[in-house]
Parts: sequence; C-alpha cells; structure tokens
Amino acid sequence: MVNISVVNDEVLYALDGVVCVNQSYIEGLKLHAAGNPRKRARLCAHPDETNNLHEMLVVLGKANYIRPHLHTGKSESFHVIEGRADVILFDNDGKALKCIELGEPASGLCFYFRLDKILFHTLVIRSDYFVFHETTNGPFIRTDMTFAEWSPKENEIEAGQLFIQNKIYEMGKSA
Repeated sequence: MVNISVVNDEVLYALDGVVCVNQSYIEGLKLHAAGNPRKRARLCAHPDETNNLHEMLVVLGKANYIRPHLHTGKSESFHVIEGRADVILFDNDGKALKCIELGEPASGLCFYFRLDKILFHTLVIRSDYFVFHETTNGPFIRTDMTFAEWSPKENEIEAGQLFIQNKIYEMGKSA
C-alpha cells in the first residue's frame, strides 16, 4: 500500500506524494518495531529531512526510554492512534513540572498534544505499543535537539527507566 525506502532499522520514508495507511499497515509497523533493538519504527510521510513540514507515524514499544530533550525553534504535536503514554515536562534543572496522560480517543484521555514552548520533555510508554501521528516543522537538524544533561543517556536504558520512575514518583503518580 505504501511504497517505502528503508533508511535504517527505525526509519522508513514514503516515496509517493500520496500516502494512505490503514490498520493493517500499523500492524506491520508494530512488527517492524518489534524486530529492531530499540523497539521503534517511524514512517515519514514527508519526502526527506529538508522538508519544511515533517509528518510521521511513530510506533514505540513499552520498554523505550526517550531521553528528556527539547527542540530549539520548533513545535511538535502528537495525535494518538493507539495505546497510552505520558508526556512529562521538565524545567531546565530537571524538576518534573507536569505529566500529561495520552491515549486513543475512546480512552477519555487527551488524544492530541501540542508543545510550542522550549521545554524538556519525554514520553513514558504505558501500553505494549504506543502509535501516534507526529507533526513538527523541518528541516531536521540534529543540533536543534538538546538532550538534558541531568538525565541518563539514551543508551543507558535501565538507568533512564529508573530515572523516569523516580521523577513520576516525585510528582505523586504511580510508575
């Protein structure tokens, strides 16, 4: 259904100017995510990294640790397709400011989230898979993303998960 180019284990690009995705394709993305080390998959509907608008279908498995980060000069939005996750917002010193629960529309939780402030943030996956449509402005420039120095590195998965659990506990929520 979607003509793609595989960039790496996690990133696929749609090659056509018209992109249509159904539930069967989502299931395929989940299988793709399950088959790679970080349990992630992303279908980019935009033509390449230089495009001014980036639209992606993202699948994240439950065991993911997304290192707290911020984007300079960008906004981003999530529209939940399947599953549940928390967005945690932090101040510059690593204090957790807010936890926003996300879920598919029928869950009664927020199913749409937009961040237009320069705040550190992370996602905590609450279901086996979290599938969402992400929109942000391009072009993608890796140096526009700043990782929080006060958080474990992304490859330190166990330390990162413990760090996030402690932040959630500090906010009075259950991990």
